[in-house]
Amino acid sequence: MYQLIRPLLFRLDAERSHDLVMSTLAVLSRSGPALRLISRFGAARVPSIPCALAGLTLPNPLGLAAGLDKEATAFPALAAMGFGSVELGTVTPRPQPGNQKKRLFRMADDGALINRMGFNSGGLIPFRKNIERLRENTRAVIGINIGKNASTPIARAADDYAESMDDVYDIADYITINVSSPNTKSLRELQNADHLDQLVGQLTSRRNQLTASLGKTVPLFIKIAPDLSAEEIGLVADTVRAHKLDGVIATNTTTQRPRGTHSAYAEKGGLSGRPLKSLSTATITTLYEHLRTDVPIIGVGGIESAQDVVEKVKSGAQTVQIYTSLIFEGPSVIRHILLGLEQRMKSMQIIEWSSFLATLRA
Repeated sequence: MYQLIRPLLFRLDAERSHDLVMSTLAVLSRSGPALRLISRFGAARVPSIPCALAGLTLPNPLGLAAGLDKEATAFPALAAMGFGSVELGTVTPRPQPGNQKKRLFRMADDGALINRMGFNSGGLIPFRKNIERLRENTRAVIGINIGKNASTPIARAADDYAESMDDVYDIADYITINVSSPNTKSLRELQNADHLDQLVGQLTSRRNQLTASLGKTVPLFIKIAPDLSAEEIGLVADTVRAHKLDGVIATNTTTQRPRGTHSAYAEKGGLSGRPLKSLSTATITTLYEHLRTDVPIIGVGGIESAQDVVEKVKSGAQTVQIYTSLIFEGPSVIRHILLGLEQRMKSMQIIEWSSFLATLRA
């Protein structure tokens, strides 16, 4: 079905096409019969590959990365397609329009996107209301990706993240601290050792307070860029260990323009999709050298097939997320990837995801 409508969608401006799809999925997410129909051709047809992640049990290791459902309006429909988890946001405390349009660009020949959205967000109030209204329509694992407002100075960034954490803690299965978007001025400075240590220290302390008051422990992840040096990745790993974060998502989009891309991609912003694959895998490899199996890594970047997942797992990822391949291939990519993983596991006579990870890394 998607392959039939894709040419029509791709005739539209990329952001307009995105808004049209998301508004449609938002309508479907409010309808029980529609969700059952989506699930019949989606989640019901993907193999069950249960896996553990930071104390959570996922129905399969393939998640949807943040950035698609920014306003938390369509996650039941997205989950019904077969994802093991869906990450919502990035949400900021206060509403903001993001960067000036035009700000989203397709590179179809390369299976890539460039975006400079800039955390366009309706803010916490409608975001939370949407989750409360729709949460009963899905049992999927829901992550919430939080960021700072563009108007908030770096010195006060922790206040924004803490405010968001306070607001969503009770409705999140996990929370991701986004310090790696290239589209908010100075945001990536938060990955520097001093800034990061202070930020993560404040947020883990606040998480401990929320755990005590609400009686619920929510895993806390951090999402990093693929443009860090090996030394910088090591410092991130030290901070993750020191403050006992529950996971690292590697990676966000890149400001680099790797060789091998053939489309016109001079636009500024973060590059995602196929050209990001090797950069994100290299980051995972270096991160895993420091963290090993003590802290799970969620691999993101250029995943289009089961073989791409295998490469991420060999490098150190415990689970993975996709975004760009969903835009170009549609929901069928979910089943395609998971069936490929199931076939590999059967060929190796392995039935558990943890055993599959260990065997691939042996």
